[in-house]
This record gives sequence, C-alpha cells and structure tokens, in this order.
Amino acid sequence: MEKTIALIPGDGIGPDVVAEAVNVLDAIAKKYGHKWNYTNVLAGGCAIDKFGHPLPQDQLDICLKSDAALLGAVGGPKWDNLPSEIRPEKALLGMRGGMKVFANLRPAVMWKQLKDACPLKDEIVGDGLDILIVRELTGGIYFGERGTSEDQNTAWDTEKYTRPEIERIVRMGFEYAMKRQKRLCVVDKANILNSSQLWRRVAEDVKKDYPEVTLSYLYIDNASMQLVRNPRQFDVIATSNMFGDILSDEASQITGSIGMLASASLGDGKGPGLYEPIHGSAPDIAGKDLANPLATILSAAMLLRYSFGLEKEAKAVEKAVNDVLDAGYRTGDIAGSHLEEVKKAGKLVGTKKMGQLVVEYLNKE
Repeated sequence: MEKTIALIPGDGIGPDVVAEAVNVLDAIAKKYGHKWNYTNVLAGGCAIDKFGHPLPQDQLDICLKSDAALLGAVGGPKWDNLPSEIRPEKALLGMRGGMKVFANLRPAVMWKQLKDACPLKDEIVGDGLDILIVRELTGGIYFGERGTSEDQNTAWDTEKYTRPEIERIVRMGFEYAMKRQKRLCVVDKANILNSSQLWRRVAEDVKKDYPEVTLSYLYIDNASMQLVRNPRQFDVIATSNMFGDILSDEASQITGSIGMLASASLGDGKGPGLYEPIHGSAPDIAGKDLANPLATILSAAMLLRYSFGLEKEAKAVEKAVNDVLDAGYRTGDIAGSHLEEVKKAGKLVGTKKMGQLVVEYLNKE
C-alpha cells in the first residue's frame, strides 16, 4: 500500500513527538511492505511566525491532498496576547472545518501498567477503564454566531445544531457501540437547552435502527460527576462539541496520564482523517527530550486503522506500546509515584528512547 501522510508538527513538543511517531510508521512500512509519502504542513504558532496566519490556505490544501494527517500540538504563551481570530488554536478549527472532519473519537483507556497513576480508588476503576467519547466537532457553540458589543461590555456565542449534524454523530455512536458493549449514552442539557432537546429527538429516531443498543441520557453536569463516581458505567458517549471537549479532558485525567491518549477526527470517509494526541504543546519541555510520545504513536495507530484500514498493523503498534510498558519503561509523566524506582532500574527514558523502544518491540514480533 502506498499513501500520503501530511505531517503537522506544530508548536512546543509537537515536533518532538511527531518525529517518534514517524519512526514507528516507517518501521510499520518496512515490516509490512507499505510506502508512506510524507508532506510537511505549518500550522499554529509556527505558521503565525512565518505567514502571519495560523493556517494559510496553501497549508490546508496540503492536508486536503493527503490520505491522512498527523498533528502534534499547537499553541503556547508566546501567542497568548494575539487577537482571537489569529490565535494558534484557530488552526485546529480551520483544519477541522476545512477537512470536513465532523466527529472526534477519543478513547479513554486506562493501561493496566499505569493503574497507580489513576487518581480514583481501586474499587471505582476495578480492572480498568475503556470509554469511547464521540464528540461532534464542526458545529455548536464553537462555530456559531458570536460577537462583542461596541462598548466591550457584552459578548455572545451561539449554540446551534441541525438534525443532519446531530444524526451523523449519534449514528456513529451507535455504530461503535455495536462493536463494543452495546451501550450508548447521549450527554446533553435537555432540561435547559433547545439544541439538547433536538439531540434527544434525533437519538430516539436513530435508535430504531439499532435495537440491540441500550440508549441512555445524562445531563452534562451529572455526567461530569458520574465519570468520577462510577466511570465503568460508560461504554460509548456521544455529545456536542463543547460538552465533548470538557468530558474528554476529564476522562483523560481519570485514566492516569494525558500523555497516553490518542484521538481521531473523521468525516464521511471521502477525505483525509486528522489524528492527534490530546495533550497540549507543553512549550516548557519542548526540545528537552522529556515529552511522552506514546499518545502520538497511538494516534498513528488509529490513522492506520481508520484511514488506511490496516487493522493488523494498528494492533501491532498498540501491542508494541503495551510490551514497552510491560518491560517497565516510563517517561517522567507516567512514572507516577514510582519515579525513583524506575530511575534506579534504569528505565526512566526520554522522548527519543521511548520511540526507539516501540520500534524495537515492534520488530521483535
């Protein structure tokens, strides 16, 4: 198989972690007889510095011409005081809208080797957590009408959804639930918001096509509480853009390390998917060989699975990551309370070494 992958290293630790994911992708290509052609894209703060814009059209066009795109991270304090319309984060919205990726898949998985890093009690997490959050990505309050009054004393943002926007997300939630434990929870605020009431009506209509799936609803405030109180009740969660943004970050924390969690942003399958770790750009450790590249490597595994249909190759990457953790290797963020113990055993590693270890274990199979 020959495919083109757009690389968007971005800012901060983005270039560090993307480089390791590329090494893993290259190892996959060599082992399984594939060929990847890489194109480079400037987006975020680095694009502002060079072009004066977080995502110039010609950079977006490179993504659109690819078969998939792999993103590191964007943003940093250097650009915090810029007007909102040209902040680095606008590159993310521009890519999502331009690439027509309307659904964000965020698996919140607690790796058994990192259970100690979970802030919840053992009796709450049990044998582990495996939650999939399906977040609507190109509608809602982040894309609605917004404004600020002339006197700067009033501001507004508008939450707006159409039936087709909701249906494609809810249907995706049902589809993934069918492949898992057949439980879907739609999270909303239907006791207050008209848009949430529409989410419920659409969910009830779509449910008729999936009689085997148990459908439930939770208000966003209760869902936020339940994720901490009893996270094992969840299988698949489908929700709006802003609620999904909040819940997925909360879910990442209860799993123990944000540095382990990948994400995929997908559309209708006709265009490229966008893959990225959910962590930020962490400019304070950029270029210091301290960042954890595993979330980006696992994002590359999702790329192989969802954009290229290479399930065997995706599982091989995930197994290699699991084997590295089994062997006791850790970056600082996932060493947790065992930091000194890991260091003493000579298994506290940096960004590059962790990437090399994944490649080594991948090639052992």
